[in-house]
Amino acid sequence: MEKVKIGTIWLDACSGCHMSMLDMDERLLELSERIEMVYGPLVDYKTIPENVDVFLVSGSVSTDKEMDYVKKIRENTKIVASFGDCAVTGNLPSMRNPVGTRDILQEVYSQEGNPCSQLPGMSEDTPLPRLLKRARPVHEVIEVDQFIQGCPPHADLIHLIVSELLEGRTPRRGIRTMFG
Repeated sequence: MEKVKIGTIWLDACSGCHMSMLDMDERLLELSERIEMVYGPLVDYKTIPENVDVFLVSGSVSTDKEMDYVKKIRENTKIVASFGDCAVTGNLPSMRNPVGTRDILQEVYSQEGNPCSQLPGMSEDTPLPRLLKRARPVHEVIEVDQFIQGCPPHADLIHLIVSELLEGRTPRRGIRTMFG
């Protein structure tokens, strides 16, 4: 039996979604018999692969590099799932949106009484990813096929949705209410 190719990516977010995935414990071994992990923070692949069956995208899209990642993921994946509330709604990363990128960076990188003259992530010539004007949920950038809500999503919910997708079924919306 050919294994289902699965990828995960961690954009602008904490590690909670991936930690919750690890909380599936022994069920990860069960899933490992059916999946091939082709990209993610827990494996050492450097580029977004082609022909992925399912990609779980956690975090909001906050930089130009993340924008490129999600577009490439969409081009190369059958089913893209927004994985966790940062990916689904923008959640905590989007709290910067009303304040503005420059003001946030100035506050973070300035020292008392001494404003920072060159802010990272603001210009084209920086080696750092350039911050977008707004942190955005994934579905505002690409088409998303499945939403896995929670901050972080419960391990049981992740297992249920991944198991359903492995069976070729699309989990119904609202399934999260089973877990509070």
